[in-house]
Amino acid sequence: MGMIDPMDALRGGFSGTVLLPAQPGYEEARSVYNGMIDRRPAVIARCADAADVAAAVDTARDNGLIVAVRCGGHGVAGLATCDDGMLIDLGGLKTITVDPETMTARAGGGVLWGEYDAATQAFGLHSPGGRVTTTGIGGFTTGGGYGWSSSKYGLACDNLLSAEMVLADGSIVRASEDEHAELFWGIRGGGGNFGVVTEFEFRLRPLGPTVLAGLMAFPVERAEEALRGWRDCADAAPDELSTAFAVITAPPEPFVPPELVGKPVAGVLALYVGRPERGEDAVRPLRELGPAIDLVAPMPYTDFQAIIDPACPPGQRNYWRGEYMRELGDEAIDVYLDHAVDLAGRGAPLSQMIIFRLGQGVAKVPDEATAFSHRDAGYLFHPISVWSDPADDAALIAANRAFAAAMRPFSTGASYLNFTLEGDRVRDAFGEEKYARLVALKDTYDPANLFRLNHNIRPTHPAEPALA
Repeated sequence: MGMIDPMDALRGGFSGTVLLPAQPGYEEARSVYNGMIDRRPAVIARCADAADVAAAVDTARDNGLIVAVRCGGHGVAGLATCDDGMLIDLGGLKTITVDPETMTARAGGGVLWGEYDAATQAFGLHSPGGRVTTTGIGGFTTGGGYGWSSSKYGLACDNLLSAEMVLADGSIVRASEDEHAELFWGIRGGGGNFGVVTEFEFRLRPLGPTVLAGLMAFPVERAEEALRGWRDCADAAPDELSTAFAVITAPPEPFVPPELVGKPVAGVLALYVGRPERGEDAVRPLRELGPAIDLVAPMPYTDFQAIIDPACPPGQRNYWRGEYMRELGDEAIDVYLDHAVDLAGRGAPLSQMIIFRLGQGVAKVPDEATAFSHRDAGYLFHPISVWSDPADDAALIAANRAFAAAMRPFSTGASYLNFTLEGDRVRDAFGEEKYARLVALKDTYDPANLFRLNHNIRPTHPAEPALA
């Protein structure tokens, strides 16, 4: 196919910026979070509003170009860019409007969670959102969206009230419980399969601006004791106490005892989802485990939301998994620690081998209410391998996969797609009944599979060949 003239194809009032290869800004605009992904779109349409998105969709569809959609570019699978096609960049859709009286906020499709948190925290409000501030609200929310406050308030998609979308035919609609209700069901967990969300309307919840939160850490020699103790505390904790356990490499920070710097340590992250003074009783069982580092204290919510940011710089090479477990038994703990400590000692100091405790805020939403599934899981196993040298790719990816395989006997068999690279796990994320419903939705809204660079739900008769 010959190269189209994007300025000609997008004529008629495109108010954003069109970037071609070799133009200033193109290299930055094509990059995504995972440094393993290196793709070169034929054209990048940096949109300024929904009309621009519709024009870009029309241009791509009419010229047979594959479409990638970028909000924050944080998806580890690298699906927010493409080779030779149209990259629709939502980075210009940054408007955030907060209404503290109705407890709602509207945010453009290019907003990042750090930006959203800053705007809503000005009113002491929030919505459950990404645990890394550079994550875009778009893919995170449409993929479900576990945040630190999900233990109390559910997923990001559970707090979505409506969404403005551009469909595959270029039309602009609003999906909610009252309009395009089946589409609204599908985008809450079904990802970007059905259109491009240009504006999200969220329900706001009270939290902050100060919260009781922070990090505890234990020497690796105490990891088994710490993990069993955390598990027991987490299982008994109120939903207001959101926690995670991780084996990490202790950074060279002033709060880290010199003898622990550069060594694997067992860490616990905790947030009390409520007024700080009410959280001490909930946190006390964790303190009684006797951590070597205890930084859990009143702090700004926005600081806690950014606490993992230093370990998640863009451009590093990444391989992740997201697997559900109903419970965390002693045998699973032993297998986890065998692999987690090994991976943390492999010279990849930004790697994080995480287990999240999932609370009733997620489970209380009926499973059939949204496309998102597997709400009955008690834990989410999330090994994150991060490194910089391409020569380490094969060994670290193999080790991460071996870790996931070793933990599989303790898993539910389901996958959390926001943390997943493999395209063959899509059915595992929904189950057969919901997957069939999602295929019917795809047949209605994107029968030719224009939006296929995602964890793809293939329509019954797609126009395009299956992606490798």
